[in-house]
Amino acid sequence: MLSEAQIQAARERARAHLAEAGIVLTPAEAAGIEVADFGLGELDGTGLELVTYVNTARVCAKELVLFPGQTCPEHRHPPVAGEPGKEETFRCRRGTVYLYVPGDGSPTAAHCRPPAGRESTYSVWHEIVLRPSEQHTIAPDTLHWFQAGPEGAVVSEFSTRSRDESDVFTDPEIRRVPVAGG
Repeated sequence: MLSEAQIQAARERARAHLAEAGIVLTPAEAAGIEVADFGLGELDGTGLELVTYVNTARVCAKELVLFPGQTCPEHRHPPVAGEPGKEETFRCRRGTVYLYVPGDGSPTAAHCRPPAGRESTYSVWHEIVLRPSEQHTIAPDTLHWFQAGPEGAVVSEFSTRSRDESDVFTDPEIRRVPVAGG
């Protein structure tokens, strides 16, 4: 569990990354940056900072911030309530992000490595490298994970409705709902 001081420090770092990417937030958006450690308490290795602009029954738009080497763990967006699951497009705004999906590839050929001790919970290795202005769309219910390069990354996400609480993670220890401590 992250302390309130850790959450505030991560928000400040995320605000700096977003500003470097030329992304301007309202004061409320800046104060409400979500810091997701996935319940592991290993934010530098497994984590993600995000701003959600809109999330309706039809569309979602977010900014994702990854600190250098930070990983969003392997997961998929399954069908929910008769809908096919979230389809999402990632567009890199700053830095480099390495996206992994099913297909040809292997751990030995990848630029990235899963966080130490969690290697067994990563199974897809087809690598897609996204640099500023490059994008990739992920179909619903597709396993994927991503990691920032050494300079970190800012990625805009455009998707159908987001239901983060329904995401299915390969690592059974992960809890998507944020938890803050004191």
